[in-house]
Amino acid sequence: MIISELKVKKLVSEAIIPTRGSKEAAGWDLYAAEDATINPGETVKISTGIATALPENTFGAIFARSGLATKQGLAPANKVGVVDSDYRGAVIVALHNHGKEEQTVKAGDRIAQLVILPYVPAVLTEVEELDDTERGDGGFGHTGV
Repeated sequence: MIISELKVKKLVSEAIIPTRGSKEAAGWDLYAAEDATINPGETVKISTGIATALPENTFGAIFARSGLATKQGLAPANKVGVVDSDYRGAVIVALHNHGKEEQTVKAGDRIAQLVILPYVPAVLTEVEELDDTERGDGGFGHTGV
């Protein structure tokens, strides 16, 4: 197993460094560094108060925390946020309230999870034609129910 280093910097003294719920947890819990009230149907950007330096050829995927999503109806507005490895600003979670009641997030609450994933660097090449495949251009629902 390859172990990579995830560097984290507190941008505000009250920020909480990400934690994992268990030894085998894929995600690092991200904590709110500020209080926020989120009305039904509203999206609010909440700072974690941290910045990261992710390993080369990785990105941080920001996913919902299952408990927050199912119990309070709060989940990242963009479904999966992306933190690029060269980004050094504050990690911010845009939380959307899918519920029917106002929700409150307090500084120190766990609001999302960060999963470090690899990506394949590629060189984009414009071409006139693409190779044929059995599927071709069959899109949404093309392969069945």
